[in-house]
Amino acid sequence: MNKIALLLLTSSIIMTTAGANEGSVAVKKFNVELADSSWNGSEVPDGQQCLKFGGKDPLTPRLKVSDIPLGTTEIVMEYSDRAYKPNDNGGHGKLGYKIKPETKNIIIPSVQGHTFDLPPTFFSVSVHRAADWDKAGAYLPPCSGGNKHPYYVTVKAVKKEGDDMTVLAQESVEMGTY
Repeated sequence: MNKIALLLLTSSIIMTTAGANEGSVAVKKFNVELADSSWNGSEVPDGQQCLKFGGKDPLTPRLKVSDIPLGTTEIVMEYSDRAYKPNDNGGHGKLGYKIKPETKNIIIPSVQGHTFDLPPTFFSVSVHRAADWDKAGAYLPPCSGGNKHPYYVTVKAVKKEGDDMTVLAQESVEMGTY
């Protein structure tokens, strides 16, 4: 088999994350669910939209994560707007949550929108990309002005060792439309 065919075969079997110093392993699925009854995955709850459109103390939804792969040291959440390409693929912010490598199940607490002041064990992977649209911060709550954009969160189980980061599992969950 020539090198190009082998490369194509390998890339169809192995999923990797984008960026420097990130490892390559087969990415599995694990279980992720919205853990707040007000977040039903169909519509963003009233008041949980961005401040620009009347949000009242907007927070990320709590997430129930189970069947976490052994060795995971961080859970990374990428918040996105599927209908607005500049804010898709984590454009509403990417947050990390540190866990112990033996953790199998966890409820990840909510994080306040429009702030860089994150609770302990949370960290910002990259801030939202719409600081010129609404207030800056690590997480931008849904902010389409009620135009029925679909919002979702991609959750990744990550093993981090030094500067090397390997995605062990990944799952996306619909947050709802706004």
